[in-house]
Amino acid sequence: MRVLVTGGAGFIGSNFVRAVLGGRYPGFEPDELVVLDKFTYAGNRANLAPVAEDERLRVVRGDICDPAIVKQEMPGTDLVVHFAAESHVDRSIAGAAEFVQTNVVGTQTLLQGALEAEVGRFVHVSTDEVYGSIDEGSWPEDHPLAPNSPYAASKASSDLIARAFHITHGMHVSITRCSNNYGPYQYPEKVIPLFVTNLMDGHQVPLYGDGLNVRDWLHVDDHCAGIQLVARHGRPGEVYNIGGGTELTNRDLTTRLLEITGRDESAIRPVADRKAHDRRYSVDITKISAELGYRPQVGVEQGLRDTVAWYRDNRSWWEPLKAG
Repeated sequence: MRVLVTGGAGFIGSNFVRAVLGGRYPGFEPDELVVLDKFTYAGNRANLAPVAEDERLRVVRGDICDPAIVKQEMPGTDLVVHFAAESHVDRSIAGAAEFVQTNVVGTQTLLQGALEAEVGRFVHVSTDEVYGSIDEGSWPEDHPLAPNSPYAASKASSDLIARAFHITHGMHVSITRCSNNYGPYQYPEKVIPLFVTNLMDGHQVPLYGDGLNVRDWLHVDDHCAGIQLVARHGRPGEVYNIGGGTELTNRDLTTRLLEITGRDESAIRPVADRKAHDRRYSVDITKISAELGYRPQVGVEQGLRDTVAWYRDNRSWWEPLKAG
């Protein structure tokens, strides 16, 4: 089996690559795994260092928006797992063009290449942010899309393109929508690694608004386990929510990180709320649990402690990123 992983040097993609090549998913063991990554600021070869010597791994520097590189790498592929995306909401508010280009045009370019190469399966990795905000309950997969940020809108657009390739061409395309990820190797612009590294260095952490926005936290190991279940057994044309089952307000999350790092409330610096800041996300994971046997394994208390420990022990990884 030949697997092509886009964005495989990023946070979630590299975790998936390390897990697959590390034998974490028995029966899901490719003969060749190709990482296609543009190596923007969030793509890092150091993320693949633990498996760099695996003879099954081949790393290709290239842009998913480039039809030539996609056409070059797609033939002979059995499975595409598409992680590559611009994903930071604040950056999308400052400028949306790159998000539309990468997330929409890039996804279309990959799907067209996969269609022409007759790829067997295509998993498109998306986000719960495409649903918008929900006051009560949890979103099922058929909930109408109502994205509120340019990032979320670009991902919703890519979801619809992926669905259209299934409907129009009969491609075996599945879509996953995850809640907020955390864990090792996450770029330190995201809230947990930003807060953890600031707190460890004696700095304050910026808390948006009243801090009562709610997110469902999903450890990256559980997310990747869910993706491999969809890659192996997901039905074509279907969407699968992948969640962690632990909802926290941003203030609750911050309090937990303060406790783990030994800091107190004086380390919190209130800042003006973000534009169009969704109040609450919550995905219903009944479908993937019932159909594919998905169960999150990493509890948030231990997951956060392990994540803090990883950043404490891996300054050489994150300090250059923050300095740059």
